[in-house]
Amino acid sequence: MTHSSRPLAVFDLDGTLSDARHRQRFLERRPRDWNAFFSAAPADPPLPQGVAMCRAAAEECEVVYLTGRPERCRADAVAWIRARELPEGRLYMRGDDDRRPARRTKLEVLRTLGRGREIRMLVDDDELVCDDAERAGFPVVRARWAAAVTEGLKDAQERLGRT
Repeated sequence: MTHSSRPLAVFDLDGTLSDARHRQRFLERRPRDWNAFFSAAPADPPLPQGVAMCRAAAEECEVVYLTGRPERCRADAVAWIRARELPEGRLYMRGDDDRRPARRTKLEVLRTLGRGREIRMLVDDDELVCDDAERAGFPVVRARWAAAVTEGLKDAQERLGRT
């Protein structure tokens, strides 16, 4: 099977592969400190269940990373993935000025990826992303191994379109 014909396994970063709890405090204050929130991302510890699933998926699938983090965080995200020795894979990020909800931006990418390729799974912790992806016919694994996200992060994902 050639690389381009392998099914895709799509993994979220925050709350799926990385534990972002230590930086959620930056979203609980007013005003929210987005620079501090994203600057702290390189210190995220890995989530063992997500990392193990990602490595296992790479045996049969091409791994793709799909995050709500803005494009300006690309170097940090790539370095984090490499430092944890996760499978090589394309990284899709939201545009720096894209404030649409994560469930919309991610579904748009999934639909694009799914044209002509099988998406074996989307692994994500955001329930709204998972709900919309399932409704669109994508197989979903709900990453429920991280502690619940704070209301500040939920608001950032859905209403503010920031992560």
